Amino acid sequence: MSRLTHALVAALGLTLFGLNASAAEPEVVLKVHHHMPLQSITQKDFLEPWAKKITEASDGRIQFQFYPSMQLGGTPPQLIDQVRDGVADIVWTLPGYSTGRFPLISVFEQPFMSSSAEATSQAMWVFMQRHGEKELAGLHLLATQVTDGAQIHTNKRQIKTMADFRGLKIRASNRTATKLISLLGATPVAMPVPQIPEALSKGVVDGAIVPWDVVPPLKLQELVKYHTETAPGEPTLMYTTMILAMNPDSYAKLPDDLKKVIDENSGLELSRTAGRLYDTKVVEIGHQVAQAQGNQFYVLPKEETAKWEKVGQRLYKDWIEEVESKGYTDGAGLLEEARALINQYSTQPAQ
Repeated sequence: MSRLTHALVAALGLTLFGLNASAAEPEVVLKVHHHMPLQSITQKDFLEPWAKKITEASDGRIQFQFYPSMQLGGTPPQLIDQVRDGVADIVWTLPGYSTGRFPLISVFEQPFMSSSAEATSQAMWVFMQRHGEKELAGLHLLATQVTDGAQIHTNKRQIKTMADFRGLKIRASNRTATKLISLLGATPVAMPVPQIPEALSKGVVDGAIVPWDVVPPLKLQELVKYHTETAPGEPTLMYTTMILAMNPDSYAKLPDDLKKVIDENSGLELSRTAGRLYDTKVVEIGHQVAQAQGNQFYVLPKEETAKWEKVGQRLYKDWIEEVESKGYTDGAGLLEEARALINQYSTQPAQ
């Protein structure tokens, strides 16, 4: 079978996703757009099982068309506006791509806030339900999550201390990452995830601070040699916030019983499920592909992590000033509330 034929078959599979779940004709087919590849864990282990559950619960009346890898056009930073404008019915995207537009949600991207994606994803849902009406205007929120904790992946040398950052160019995902990389001693280079492989291969960057979930689909393990991680149970360098959001008009047009199906399969529980997936399977697969490549791993000692954490905490003041400049009062209180929620869900027993 030719490469083109394979591509056409894959595209057809996406277009018909869910149609065999029920003999009923769908009342609505929702277009889901995101920037990750078709074979990514995001697509295969999060979005598709979620969609299948909704299709089955609605007796086939709600079905889905998936458009991974930006197949509806545009760039990853445009996904937020695409769902607001109705180009897509649903998007999975990074609010951090839209610099300055989501200051509240970025509290969960501050350095060394948490060691659990599952806890942080739930904390973010509750926090944004309380405070996010203004920030999330024009979106019907379905889930909040963070990816697995960002780790350091480099091709020139292993990062073991802050001194090892000097002279390196490191890809950054958002403004917080840009500031942290600078504080650690490297030169930050901001770019969306899909641009990382080319940037590494051409020497535009010497490494990237990214979670494990993007390593296998982009084959980053073939472009770097070294991986530096925080120790299990220690606060991770940072998380990347993600949202699953729906166009409000697409949601409003649904009959009440189908809205109920969406509601019952969204929210806090879906956020928890996503976070747990990234804490477990995503990290395991990332480790496996890097080990198979023969790459070298280094786990930061607690003493070194504490030094980095002290540096990273300088950014908390910046976050407080930013949200207060946007009209929110008591930025320090909001920061502490976010930390308390993370702690609350970190101490809850696994379900």
